[in-house]
Amino acid sequence: MRVILLGPPGAGKGTQARLLVEALSIPQISTGDMLRSAIRQQSELGKKAQSVMEQGQLVSDELINSLVLERIQQDDCQQGFLFDGFPRTLAQAQALLEHHIMIDIIIEISVPDDVIVNRMAGRLTHIASGRVYDQQANPPKVAGIDDITGEPLIQRDDDQPATVLERLRVYHQQTKPLVDFYMALSKGDAEYAPAYIKMSGQGDVVSIGKKILTEIENLNKD
Repeated sequence: MRVILLGPPGAGKGTQARLLVEALSIPQISTGDMLRSAIRQQSELGKKAQSVMEQGQLVSDELINSLVLERIQQDDCQQGFLFDGFPRTLAQAQALLEHHIMIDIIIEISVPDDVIVNRMAGRLTHIASGRVYDQQANPPKVAGIDDITGEPLIQRDDDQPATVLERLRVYHQQTKPLVDFYMALSKGDAEYAPAYIKMSGQGDVVSIGKKILTEIENLNKD
């Protein structure tokens, strides 16, 4: 099964992705994780990406497309995958069609902007793994400590309110049109027409994940 998660930054896509890949036994492909790894390594790509991301802007489509197309050729993607944070633009979505990458299900997680700003102000990240915690909806078991490694959590620079507002502006301008694109595609009769699920991202993360899986199971029964 090939799945795309859509939604604004801070909507909870990463958390839901981890729940879904375990349930569906497919790998999670996160361009954010790919880029953060490059930044930690301070490669030429990482340095360029760091400058762009700290300003709340998006890395170029060409670069992201290359990363993704290379990744999905690996053996663990042969039975499917879940895109978390890709595609972010119409150009990236078109690139999937041009390369005949078939998508089965689009999942849109919807959260209002004001809720996202408040949520991300309380968001903590384990830098090495990319695991994200919400101090209200999904807090760590021990305050400020990663559940798995016991290492400290931090608030990333791009989770600061001013940067979050810029990221949301970029999302609405460049990425939100993907909602219209995939909704229209899902209503078509072409062989690559995916199913489309829209789900609120507000509430208990486990309950949201269960609702999404129920929707997927219902689609598979049809």
